[in-house]
Amino acid sequence: MEGFSIAVVGATGIVGQEFIKVLEQRDFPVASIQVLAADHSSGAKLFFEHERVEVREAKPGAFRDVDVAFFFTGPDVSSRLSPLAVEAGAVVIDSSPAYRTDPSVPLVVPEANAGDIERHRGIIASPGCSTVQMIVALCPLHRINPIKRIVVSTYHAVSSSGAAAVKELTNQSRLVLEGRRICPHVYSHQIAFNLLPEIDVFLDNGYTKEEQRMLEETRKILHAEEMAVSATCVRVPVYFGHGQAVNVEFSSPINPNEARAALAEAPGVRVLDDPSVSFYPQPWAASGSDSVFVGRIRKDISHPNGLAMWIVADNLRKGSALNALQIAEAGIERGWINSKSGVRAAKANKRG
Repeated sequence: MEGFSIAVVGATGIVGQEFIKVLEQRDFPVASIQVLAADHSSGAKLFFEHERVEVREAKPGAFRDVDVAFFFTGPDVSSRLSPLAVEAGAVVIDSSPAYRTDPSVPLVVPEANAGDIERHRGIIASPGCSTVQMIVALCPLHRINPIKRIVVSTYHAVSSSGAAAVKELTNQSRLVLEGRRICPHVYSHQIAFNLLPEIDVFLDNGYTKEEQRMLEETRKILHAEEMAVSATCVRVPVYFGHGQAVNVEFSSPINPNEARAALAEAPGVRVLDDPSVSFYPQPWAASGSDSVFVGRIRKDISHPNGLAMWIVADNLRKGSALNALQIAEAGIERGWINSKSGVRAAKANKRG
């Protein structure tokens, strides 16, 4: 496989650094790499494959020789720079919310809808971390018994808010244990030893933006515009790993053993489900893993076609960094994402 020239925008952030780690571990065919960030981070040094790489400012001219640009930034930066990267000939894989609901942009979880990559026009969106893990777990079941309704309560780790939130949880925990006063900065209220049912801003319908995104992203990925989805997203004092309590209504009754068997064979899923010995997924154990873990699979006694389950994944890794890289891998494997050098060589061979 030919090598690819890549750019990582937001490389100094907590997800960008995780992405570089994943990039090394999965042996992606990197011909060259640029690590880009806001100008206040330019000049810093990161390591890739044991070599120092200087962080450069993310600006329009940076994408001239790039094949694939991975964005781990806020939506403002992505909205401004992604079109310029595409104009320069790069394929953009964007992990911000900027393009997730744009009907012209594929929103992809490769285990569920890799085929959607084919219709990209230069930008491919990666969903929010909470949507990614839920889709990986539910899509194999949706294929054998279409889902009509999902009710999900999420338990978001603070790391999805960035390094400042991780530091704030540590500092607040120390202050609480010392009996000292806390002044929150990252969140509206104290997060240490507390739960906050508020992720992103509240909308007029009473849901938060994160909860609304889970509805819209799930429908788009599964091509199920009529699917009913209701989410309650809660920030919890956990560093890494999102948990989800999910109740699913299927089109017809489904046995928990049937669900376990389907999930055991599904790509990217590991079933940990033996209540007799308290064996079930836990955030701390999921940290650093590529898998989505599913357990406590049981009949939902409130509905004849329902199942209840517990889903856990590393939000930084599988929920963001790995999913973005898997999009690129799937697109390259199917010939829908190509290097500029490979395209030039193919054209030259054609002429010859």
